[in-house]
Amino acid sequence: MTDETQSEFARATAVTPRGDARFSADLDGSWKVGGAVNGGYLLGVIGRAMAQTVPATPDPLVISAYYLGPSDSGPAEAAVRTIRTGRSSATLGADLSQEGQPRITALATFGSLGALPDDVGTSAQPPELPDPDDCIPMAEGPQEFLDSAPVVFRYDMRLDPATAGFAAGRPSGRGLLQGWIRLADGADPDPLALLAFLDAFPPVMFDLGRFNWAPTMELTAHVRANPAPGWIGVKVQTRNIAGGMFEEDCELWDSAGRLVAQSRQLARQPRA
Repeated sequence: MTDETQSEFARATAVTPRGDARFSADLDGSWKVGGAVNGGYLLGVIGRAMAQTVPATPDPLVISAYYLGPSDSGPAEAAVRTIRTGRSSATLGADLSQEGQPRITALATFGSLGALPDDVGTSAQPPELPDPDDCIPMAEGPQEFLDSAPVVFRYDMRLDPATAGFAAGRPSGRGLLQGWIRLADGADPDPLALLAFLDAFPPVMFDLGRFNWAPTMELTAHVRANPAPGWIGVKVQTRNIAGGMFEEDCELWDSAGRLVAQSRQLARQPRA
């Protein structure tokens, strides 16, 4: 695939091998939110370095990342270590750093989603969503919000009007956001893009009337299948707020109605 045919996301998360399982990256400032590079985008960068380390098993199945400090735009380095390789999967560790300072440390298992058995059985139900054209484009949000979150323009995100009351000062108090997402350039999603989608929506605390950005401490993502082309349905919710922290659970549903990715993250409550 040439640079001209790559998606914007693929170009923005590109890594260059430097030998000894080390990769350089140039973090793109247009993927920032609240002054720091978005955590989902960073997960895509570190996931790409891992995928290139084990090309026979290129898809993230599960990844758990600890965010050690905010990342800025500019040069970064990913160091990958192979912990175990098997016939159908590989377990890897990776560290992302800038200017010698650690930003993320992650542990992951990679495999081949296309080789997994087709044995889906789930009691989970996709969110009931209006058509994307009947949802509210996040890029039409308040200018102050858009100025603080240029990452919004890297996606086409549409909020279900039933969960968008926070934008008008009327949060529902349910701790629920849902809607649709796709890449801004219209490129179809792939497993690494799903990692970014899991952390793309505004913090679910917005629906509880608690605004400002909420730093992620840890995020675990499960990627369950190669997504079908088209829009991805998103459901984000929280059920517990305690000790200055909250959990945020996210589900991604593809256009074929399959649950293709899930995550749980622990984050600090929004700072004043």
